[in-house]
Amino acid sequence: MIDHRRRPTRRVHVGTIPLGDGAPITVQSMTNTDTRNTVATLEQVFALYAAGAQIVRLGIPDDASAQALERIVQDSPVPLVADIHYDYRLALTSVKAGAAKLRINPGNLPKRYVATVAEAAGARGIPIRIGVNAGSLPADIRRNLGSGPDALVEAALRQVRLLEGVGFFDIVISLKAADVGTTVRANELLAEQSPYPIHLGVTEAGTPEKGTIRSSVGIGYLLGRGIGDTLRVSLTGDPVKEVEVGREILRAWNLAPQGIRIVSCPTCARCQVDLPRIALGVEEAVRDVKGDLTVAVMGCEVNGPAEARAADVGVCCGPRGGVLIRGGQVIRRIDEDEMVSVLVDEIMQLLDPDA
Repeated sequence: MIDHRRRPTRRVHVGTIPLGDGAPITVQSMTNTDTRNTVATLEQVFALYAAGAQIVRLGIPDDASAQALERIVQDSPVPLVADIHYDYRLALTSVKAGAAKLRINPGNLPKRYVATVAEAAGARGIPIRIGVNAGSLPADIRRNLGSGPDALVEAALRQVRLLEGVGFFDIVISLKAADVGTTVRANELLAEQSPYPIHLGVTEAGTPEKGTIRSSVGIGYLLGRGIGDTLRVSLTGDPVKEVEVGREILRAWNLAPQGIRIVSCPTCARCQVDLPRIALGVEEAVRDVKGDLTVAVMGCEVNGPAEARAADVGVCCGPRGGVLIRGGQVIRRIDEDEMVSVLVDEIMQLLDPDA
């Protein structure tokens, strides 16, 4: 049974952004630019911020990237996470550069350096995310447990014990696999055994279309169970799409402001207008509009009147046009070719009656 109650966790802060202990669930993304190119990377950080990302992660594969991070941090509108693999010295340089969080993978960083990294992060109040992926587990765990849910949990908890052993507790954990079932079960097991905030995601989810589906199923299910404090949707391509999908997943569970929500029917033989064009036209026109409204774009008289009346504003279509409904009342008849412009005008008027 779905349980919407949030799982209680410890709280950490990524810059000014709280994670866990009932704080709002945040949406993250990761740049795919060359971090050494500070101009291109900052442009993408700002694009992600404009789309709604609250935290952005940067890959730090070499010392030049770690040095560039300092310049990027200075102008970034959001806290930045340094993604570190293999070389603990990159983590130390990233801490000095102003990273708001470190992400390390227990399979890719020798444990003898964990205390050194934790000491540096602790001195600056920087949390560490233990990011475990099914594709990069420690060799002995893979040998003994394979790459299923139990292996992911054991890899994370081993790293947790190392950090706790040196007095470090500002920890976030993520367990990710390309397989949705493995990801879900691993996070369920983790939630039973750990008090730390959980970062959700389905790693290597794929292209925007297929990856959106996989991520929505996995992340959405876990959120419905009350598991998860922050999330990233991993898609191949423009990371701005990751943020858009992540925000929609949260909206589906009413865990984020709805914004302009378009309710539209799938159409059938009864529909006598180009409803996809109308719905997409309205959606595109108000994509960047801030507000909390429901807009109905309905194709026929079966469900249309009730849905449109339940919305803040909407249209219920018939032959070559339909009726405009606002606040549950029929206002007037409108033609098909004016539906997009009329609905957009009505939305703007509802948001700012004095404009």
